[in-house]
Amino acid sequence: MLKTKNLLWPLFAVLSVLFTGCSSTPKHTETVSAEPSQKTSHGPLTKHTNWKKNQLTQLSPLDLDLSVLDEPETDPQVTDVWQRIRNGYQLAEYQDLDPETQSRLTWFANHPEYFNKVVERARPYLFYIVEELESRDMPLEIALLPIIESGYQPFALSSGQAAGIWQFIPATGRVFGLDQNWWYDGRRDVIQSTNAALDYLQKLHNDFNDWELALAAYNAGEGTVGRAIKRNRDAGLPTDFWSLELPAETTAYVPKLLAVAQLVKQPAHYDLQLAPVANKPYLSVVNVGSQIDLSLAANLADITLDELYLLNPGFNRWATAPQGPHQLVLPSSKAEAFETALLDLSEKDRLRWKRHEVKPGESLSKIAAMHHTTVAELKKANKMNSSFIRAGAHLLIPVSTAMADEAEATVLAKRKLQQGKKFNYSVKAGDTWWNIAKAHTVDVLELTQWNKKNPSDVLHSGQQLIIWQPNQTVSKLKAINYTIRNGDSLWTISRKFNVTVDKVKEWNGLSDRTLLQPGQKLTLYVDPTVQISHS
Repeated sequence: MLKTKNLLWPLFAVLSVLFTGCSSTPKHTETVSAEPSQKTSHGPLTKHTNWKKNQLTQLSPLDLDLSVLDEPETDPQVTDVWQRIRNGYQLAEYQDLDPETQSRLTWFANHPEYFNKVVERARPYLFYIVEELESRDMPLEIALLPIIESGYQPFALSSGQAAGIWQFIPATGRVFGLDQNWWYDGRRDVIQSTNAALDYLQKLHNDFNDWELALAAYNAGEGTVGRAIKRNRDAGLPTDFWSLELPAETTAYVPKLLAVAQLVKQPAHYDLQLAPVANKPYLSVVNVGSQIDLSLAANLADITLDELYLLNPGFNRWATAPQGPHQLVLPSSKAEAFETALLDLSEKDRLRWKRHEVKPGESLSKIAAMHHTTVAELKKANKMNSSFIRAGAHLLIPVSTAMADEAEATVLAKRKLQQGKKFNYSVKAGDTWWNIAKAHTVDVLELTQWNKKNPSDVLHSGQQLIIWQPNQTVSKLKAINYTIRNGDSLWTISRKFNVTVDKVKEWNGLSDRTLLQPGQKLTLYVDPTVQISHS
């Protein structure tokens, strides 16, 4: 019998990297954040085979055991994951911070809005990552490393093609077993990439027998750190991290992590309200056993398609990969109902099929592109041994339930044209399809369809997007004035009034770097039918 292993999950996505950390040998500049960027790199690797593999136990669609949901194996004295992380610090004492670390700490302390935003992105994943670190007896400061790497955004993609919260470049990802194909990118899969990143860090620790050197090598590559150690050793100098001559980005990398760790250790000392994260599982991994339409899966799990993509950012297309992985990450509270609903579906019913009559001049590759699938999948579905097709023949094609076909997108766009207004949006550093859609209260698939793109397509700063907005917006909302109090942040205010941080900034002409002052007045537009939180 396969048992459930409860995991953790997030939030959001998308693409912001305040400080990044993993690239290839030639260093690259991270462009996925509005905050100051940093170049990062992973050095060249060779294939290793003796690392510890922490495989997830999966839910079986036929044999579900949810007993661990009710009795998670966690310390009953610790209710907040942040406290659990503090209890597992191993890297330094933090009493006497070096000037570089102190400088980084000052920056974070002066930008609480950014830190609150990252905390919300990390919320769904933290418990799982902490569990994995503890099971390997690794420093729990490493749970904070994705803050430096990607701002905890699973859709983050750097200009050097480093992807995911741990910022794996393609070559390094493949070395550590992360599949990358048309359907799926394991570097963005939070569960698989976390296991790979911890494998890599353990390997580096075995190489250097020092966690600070291991972290430096995660950023710069083993070769860069190894050569720096040799230079110091030959010169009779110390070989600890602080004594080595390393690239500027690597010299700053460990201090940044130590600065974040200090901020988490004593948030009140830096006037930071660190929102608690429950010390209990949030996610379950479900093995569905075969390819499934993600829109259908979302319906079965009673969550939105956007939520499903955020929980499963590794999937590039409208369905899971035909050859696997056949695993979905779902909120633990939804897993049992999903499993029950899945039992009623045969394998062939997990995809939507359409008959297509081949027209003169059409090829398999053209038909595959038209229907967001591959030639290999068309040949498999139609039991074809070659790519030869003739006009008038009929093909069975798997199609997306959500996208349906181009005609549906056209109808949708026309309806938006009649009901609202169209405007152009200029993509900013750190933007993702998901956060742009969320900020404008539209669906991710609507947004991509309007712009003839896929959710997996990379966004670039300055790129122009079309967005349709309903005519009503603020007119049906109630305008209120709010006076900022001690401890307020854009994040806490947005949560209190059930609006987005982006809207609060838009209504009041604020930027990401605006510092709120007690007594300052904000104008908010709230839905009078929605209950306001008084917490």
